[in-house]
Amino acid sequence: MKTCKTLALAIALAFSGPLLAGPGHDHKHDHDHTKDHQPQHGGVMVVGPGHQDWELVATPARITLHVRNEGRPLATAGASGKLTLLVGKEKSDVALKPAGASTLQAEGPFKLAPKAKLVATVQLAGKPPANLRFVLP
Repeated sequence: MKTCKTLALAIALAFSGPLLAGPGHDHKHDHDHTKDHQPQHGGVMVVGPGHQDWELVATPARITLHVRNEGRPLATAGASGKLTLLVGKEKSDVALKPAGASTLQAEGPFKLAPKAKLVATVQLAGKPPANLRFVLP
């Protein structure tokens, strides 16, 4: 009897997958997400919370973060953030401020080097904080 109940439960669970996915949920997508995750400004990309694309462009004079969601620019009005630069044994923190419709910036001068690590904590308006890690090429 116990085997029959277990078998019935296994069959019920096997067929309930489409029901658990929720109404209107379809795994067919007409959007190619691979192109969303490519740098558009020559920088270093990471994917953040909610599949947001963050691209860091670093020069000695300025560090810029560009943010997109599904390939479209994401508003940075009202955003704030902090950027920590780790170059060798040196560590420095700078503020990130909105600088355009979908960018945040910090003004230099900055000491940059290959393999330098940059950690950003960004708070977009109405969103949970995003912690992002970048490594320069």
